[in-house]
Order: sequence, then structure tokens, then C-alpha cells
Amino acid sequence: MAENAEAMQMVRQPLDLSAWIEQELNLKVDGWQNLAGDASGRRYFRLWTQDRSWIAMLAPPPENPKAFVAVAELLRGAGVRVPAVYARNLERGWLLLEDFGDLTCFQALRAGWREELYRAALAQLARLQSLDPQTVELPRYDEGLLRRELEIFRTWLAEAWLELAVPEAVWGEAVEVLVDSALAQPVVAVHRDFHSRNLMVLAEGGVGVLDFQDAVVGPATYDLVSLLRDCYLAWPKETVSRWCEGYRLQLAKQGVDVSPQTWRKWFDRMGAQRHLKAAGIFARLWLRDGKGGYLKDIPRTLGYVVEVADRDAELKALGEFLADRVLPQVLRRLAR
Repeated sequence: MAENAEAMQMVRQPLDLSAWIEQELNLKVDGWQNLAGDASGRRYFRLWTQDRSWIAMLAPPPENPKAFVAVAELLRGAGVRVPAVYARNLERGWLLLEDFGDLTCFQALRAGWREELYRAALAQLARLQSLDPQTVELPRYDEGLLRRELEIFRTWLAEAWLELAVPEAVWGEAVEVLVDSALAQPVVAVHRDFHSRNLMVLAEGGVGVLDFQDAVVGPATYDLVSLLRDCYLAWPKETVSRWCEGYRLQLAKQGVDVSPQTWRKWFDRMGAQRHLKAAGIFARLWLRDGKGGYLKDIPRTLGYVVEVADRDAELKALGEFLADRVLPQVLRRLAR
């Protein structure tokens, strides 16, 4: 019975959306298409009217469409290319958005190295980080959040999925190093999920930014390492280093002046924190939500951490544990 009710809801939702749009905008909806979802509980539809298409987003609780609208307005004010919001029903979690098309940077980059996309993405990131972190109304990426995110790896990937205990001494030392490094950085506006699958190649040129509703004020390298050490795509180390240093020089012009050595250490350690969290989320999506499509990205994601730890004495023990105990078990699970 529950499955039948869910199926009926899946059918009713686009019909209800169509009626809402016709009432709100006085436009007749000629057709709709169910779009693939993401790792969240949101659903998306493309709707067609006489002369254009629109994206309808359904974000029921615990999703927060009010935050999406507020952050969209904030980023648009800074010149970030985010979708326009044409209509909203926040009580039901419905938003009608500008259609950025179907081509993600992930798809475009897999089809062939297109460096201009990274230049465009970094330009969008610079605009986002031009927001004044002292006055912008965004939550703080504080110590508690950094620690909770790291625990996702230990709880969901190591213990729940692999049934593997992480040595307390190894884990405790790594957590302190990564959290201290993050908190030592200058703070900026942070998207929190700035990567190739959340960036769209726009028909008019340039890159559009999606999935920004969880933005915070936090470490300056967070979004940069999210983009350059993407969980879904890997690029040559030399290219990553060049872009990393180029962005440091760009931020220096905005008043964030840090030595190349310190910047790179922050970048590497911030990436390790993010990638441990992301790998844990991928395992959680499988175990809790039945979404197994992200498991294949765990080896690449943890591989970044091993690479960083191999040249960072304070993370060496963690890197060895990941390389010797975690990654072999991950690969065995994926081979089943």
C-alpha cells in the first residue's frame, strides 16, 4: 500500500505543479519531464510552456527552500550566475527556477579537457568569495561542524560499511591536524559543494552554479579544493598545482595574502577533511538511502587523502591506515 501511495504521489506532483504554475504565472504548461535527482531528497522537473522551459524544484521537509531563495539572492547580488527564482510556495517546498539546460561541467569535461570551463568556474568562485564574510548572513563553518563531518567517515564508511575500527590514536591525531588547519585559514563565503556536477555549461557561454543552499562562512581553500580535486574527476597534479597557485595570487589582490607554502598546506589538508567526509557520505547514501551510485567514487576520493598524507608527516599514520586497511576492503566490496 505504501508503494502504491508513493507511486500515486509521483504521478500527482507534476500535475499539481502544472496547476500551480498556471495559476501563479498565467501560463499553460504543455508538458513536463522528470529529471534525475541528486544525493538529496529534492526532486526536479522540467516544464514547458509556449516559448520556454522552466525547472520546478520540490524540496519538502527536511529540505529548506527558504535558504535556497535567500542564498540565491545573496549570490546574485555578488554577480554569481545562479538560477533566477520566478515563483515560490515555501510551505509546500515548491520553487520555479530558470532552466540552465542539461550539460554539466562534469559531462563536458569527461568529453574532453576544456580548460576554459575551469577558468569560468574559478571566476564564479572569486565572485562568491568577494562577499564580506563579516557582514554576510550565512552560518559559520565552525569547529563543531568540521568534527561532525569527519565522524561521517568513521561512523558510516569504516564502521558501518567495512566493519572496521579506526585506531583511536591515528584518528584523533588526524582530526586535530585537519580541524586546526581549517580554523587557521582566512574565512570567506563557502558554497560547500562546488564541483563539476553542480556547475552547468550555459548556452550563452560561461558557467552557472547550482546546489548552493548550504553555503556558509568558512575556510578560504574549501571550495577551491572541492573543484580542483573533484570527487568525480581527477586531473594531472601539475594542472591542479597551477590552478591552486593562480587562485592564491588572485585572492592576494582581494586582500587574502598567504605564502605559497602555507596556502598549499591549507589546500591539501582541507581537501583531506572534505574527502574523508565525502567518502563517508557516499557510504551513508548506500547504507541508509539505498543509493549505490556513489560507491564507485570512493577509491578516487580516498586516494586524494592518501596522496596528501604521503607527504604530510602529521597525517602519515592516517594515510598508511587508509592505504593498507581501508582501500583494499573498499575495492573488495566494489568487486562483489
